This record gives sequence, C-alpha cells and structure tokens, in this order.
Amino acid sequence: MVLSRRIMNLKESGTLKVLDKVKELQSRGISIIQLDVGEPDFKTPENIIRAAEVALKAGFTHYTSSAGIPELREAIANKLRSENGLEVKKENVIVTPGSKQVLFYAIMALVDEGDEVVIPTPAWPSYMEMVTVAGGVVKEVPSKKGFSMNIEGLKEAVTKRTKIILINSPNNPTGYVASKKELRAVADIAKDRRICVLSDEVYEKLLYEGSHLSIGSLPGMDEYAITVNGFSKAYAMTGWRLGYVAAAKPIISAINKLQQHSASCPASFTQRAALEALKPETPVQPMVDEFRRRRDYICDALGKLKAFKLDKPAGAFYIFPDISKTGMSSEEFCDILLEKGVSTTPGASFGGFDKHIRISYANSMANLKEAVSRIGRVTASLGFA
Repeated sequence: MVLSRRIMNLKESGTLKVLDKVKELQSRGISIIQLDVGEPDFKTPENIIRAAEVALKAGFTHYTSSAGIPELREAIANKLRSENGLEVKKENVIVTPGSKQVLFYAIMALVDEGDEVVIPTPAWPSYMEMVTVAGGVVKEVPSKKGFSMNIEGLKEAVTKRTKIILINSPNNPTGYVASKKELRAVADIAKDRRICVLSDEVYEKLLYEGSHLSIGSLPGMDEYAITVNGFSKAYAMTGWRLGYVAAAKPIISAINKLQQHSASCPASFTQRAALEALKPETPVQPMVDEFRRRRDYICDALGKLKAFKLDKPAGAFYIFPDISKTGMSSEEFCDILLEKGVSTTPGASFGGFDKHIRISYANSMANLKEAVSRIGRVTASLGFA
C-alpha cells in the first residue's frame, strides 16, 4: 500500500501526541494534572442541553439543509451584525460540524497547488497542516515582542502566490489579542493585494481586557474577510461539533459544495441547541469571570518562578511562557513536567517556538494550585529555586 503524498507530508499533532502520553500514564494509575487541554472544563449550560433534548424527543434527528437550518443561520447573521459589526445576511453564513471544519473548507476552497498562506506565529499547528493537505505553501511570520503582529514581516511575506493571510485573535497558544491598529494594517494589506483574510475568532468571548474586534467589520473588508467562529469555547460545547463562517457569497457557495460532498450537514438536533445558545440568557459571563481569576492566579504564581518569563494574556485560556533559561527544548521540559505529574504542550508545535511551552488554565483552581506546586519543585530541582 502506498499512501498519498498529502498524507505522508502531514505532521503528527503535537497536542494529541502529549495526550497519548498522558493517557498511557493515567492507565498505569499515575496522577496527571492536565494543563495541555484546549477546551473549557465547564459543563454545557443547561438551557442548551434542554434544547437538544427537546429536539431529540420531537424527532428532529434527520438531515438538514447542507448549509444549516435557516433559523440558525439567521440567528448567527443577527449575532454577527449586532455584536461584531459585520454587514452579513443569512445567505452569507454556513454552519458546519465544528469551526475546524470551516477552516479546512475555506483553505480547500481558495488554495491551489503551490499557493501561499501567510500565518503569523505562534499559531495553532492545524492551520499549517490544513494548508499542506491543500497543496499550499505556509509562510510563517514570527511575532514581535509580547507576541504582537509583525506587520512589516507580513507585508514582506505576501507575494503574487499568496491567497490567504490567516489570523487568530484571541490567539492560541499565547492568549494575545490583536489591536485595532494591527487589524487595520492587516486589512490594508489584504485590500491592497486583493487577498483574503481568514480570521479564526472562536475565542472571542473569552476576553479579559478591552473588546473584541472582527476584521470583517473594517471598511472595505466585506469581499476579503472570512470570519470563522463556533460554539465550542464560548459555550463549553467542544463535543457538540458546531462551527460557522461568514463570508462573501462566492466563498460560502464554494464551502457549501465541499460540505455537501463530505459531511453533508451538521447534526440536526445540535443546531437547535446552538440556536438556544445564542440567546442572551445563556450564562457565558460566569465562565469568563472564573477563567480571569485562574489567569490572574497562574500568571502571578508562575511569574515568581525564575525559570519562566511570561506575558499576561488578554484572552483565551492559555499562557505561553518562555523557558529559555532552562537551556532545554520545549519537548524536553514538557517531558520532565509530565514525569512529575503535569502535562503541558511543547511550543515547537506552534511554529518553531522551541523555547516556550503552552499551558492551559482550563482546569479547577485546586488543580492549578497543585500543578504550580509540582512545577515549582521541578524548576527548583533544575537550580531555579
């Protein structure tokens, strides 16, 4: 059997590689505090669960329109107009089985063999691998101090072969939130070079300072912005697999064709649940407040350890500390932490940041305190008391 080149060129997921190690240790009865997981540790709100139950009992369990049920697409369009300032209608929206699926569709719809996708890094590694599957070329642009966007680097990276600039704010793995000035600069590049901006905004509600800005709301970006979002992070619905995208109609039409020939449509009853999630009474703020409390704790606690240098993030639920003082690679350091019962993710997975590790604080405060204690013992044993 000979596998395809596109599959042979794919890299293994760094986050799932860590998870495999964790599961193996846990199967041996070893206690592991997981700070590698990229999902909220909260329960899906009850009103959302009830809506799914009602839909199931009513027999709403069959195929829907490939683009999603009309009332959900309308509700998403309303949300994007009122909260994000996007000038979109239902026809500009498609619902998919997860926001990851949306990203894959958009890249497949726009990228031909040899086309380029410019990605500011650090960045979620699946972005790069999706481009690889499409036959495209990734051009990484490392961030500047404090993980701010390297705008001059982005300008230099764009060529005649560039099809997409892919941005993510709030960012995974850093928690960095792009400023209005940065987004305006990216929009100017896109409009000047007539290329699309694929904007992953799935962490938009997990914001601790300031307000979220969608690049698609900026003047002249209607044609170029592809706004991706979903229900996984804001509503603790990672297992429900529901995402959505808003873009110009030709792009939505292309994405719809891909969905028709792959997933067919999102699960029917989960769409009814998503409709409920978008209602104002869904309790999102308590989760955000708790994440803020955890962020403040872990940044303060780890900031006191001499092995780390870190920036306090403004969004998401990650920190991305610099571990260069240890003299170790990110994988070596993560392996040592794992041996002592704390799982984290090597920074090398996020675009070559081998002197950083990703820590998720999507865990209970009690577990975070114990994790910090274990991490402190590790760094002390390395001479960083």
